[in-house]
Amino acid sequence: MAFDRIGPDYERFRKIVHGRIRENLRRYISHGEMIGRRGKDLISIPIPEIDIPRFEKDPRKDIGVGQGKGGVGDLLGKGKPERGAGAGDLPGEHMLEVDVTLEDLAQLLGEELELPRIEPKGKKNIQNYHNRYTTIRRVGPESLRHFKRTYKQALKRQIISGQYNPEEPRIVPIHEDRFYKSWKRVPLPESSAVVFYMMDVSGSMGDEQKEIVRTESFWIDIWLRSHYKNLEVAYLIHDAEAREVDREAFYGTKESGGTKISSAYKLFADMIDKKYNPDDWNIYGFHFSDGDNWSEDNDDCISLLEQRILKRVNLFCYGQVKPVQSSDTFIHYFRELAGKHENAVFSEIDDKEGIMDSIKSFLGKGR
Repeated sequence: MAFDRIGPDYERFRKIVHGRIRENLRRYISHGEMIGRRGKDLISIPIPEIDIPRFEKDPRKDIGVGQGKGGVGDLLGKGKPERGAGAGDLPGEHMLEVDVTLEDLAQLLGEELELPRIEPKGKKNIQNYHNRYTTIRRVGPESLRHFKRTYKQALKRQIISGQYNPEEPRIVPIHEDRFYKSWKRVPLPESSAVVFYMMDVSGSMGDEQKEIVRTESFWIDIWLRSHYKNLEVAYLIHDAEAREVDREAFYGTKESGGTKISSAYKLFADMIDKKYNPDDWNIYGFHFSDGDNWSEDNDDCISLLEQRILKRVNLFCYGQVKPVQSSDTFIHYFRELAGKHENAVFSEIDDKEGIMDSIKSFLGKGR
């Protein structure tokens, strides 16, 4: 019963938190503030300037504990030190840290960027059920009470019975007025998906570029996981050669030497051949580079994309981070390719502020 009483308050607080996160989402993403502490299903983030409910003195009354004039020698509790009053022994005000589910973050991201839902392809060979709140009933827990319908019913009853006073409107619902949200089980087809993250780790890719890739990949992961229960992730790095690595090596490896992007695309295509049948899998590829590719390799890249990759994947995205001191030749080739294929998308990411726009470019087609 205690949960029934605090349920509505919890929901209101949850909406406040979500509203504050959405207001600051662009800043959170561009500064990577949500990636620090991540659990299996929750992520802890700092939320500034939210007042936690607390007891306060009623200004209309002068009685009660801790009120009144007091007497000489009365002990007083510690208060906040005034500005300029010297050193104090009280802690400063800190940000509130809250846990947010990855599902909620995906919803906030989709709302902020107006992302369409993904329509999976391939075999939907797993059937699950999802409880969706789509109906109303007259009984239920107080945490699911439908406040608007309950209020309207109470208002209607009082008007009909002559109890309503428009000069002093006071609506008090009774048990018979209450409506509750209810759910029904709806089939939720689930598909398997695999996402490949590919990154240029040649000497021209600096730490700032890799941080951009890390942040953007984090949010892409959240969005895709909200659509696919079964999501596998593969990490490929390349300079003049490509290889599959784990997540830590993906973000931590730095090589020297030249760049041959086709090596990553060939490995990507080979892995699809060996492990991921496009009839059964939804396949996504995200490649990040500064665009400084060996000039004779650009045509090979486009050939691999057209002949072995684009026909088999839901989406292939190329993100070009701003080069430190190199030329950006490859994007000119990819831009021309993207004009011919709907599932080929590119973005140019000059700095961390450009991450949100890049995500919208990549995921905005709902593929």
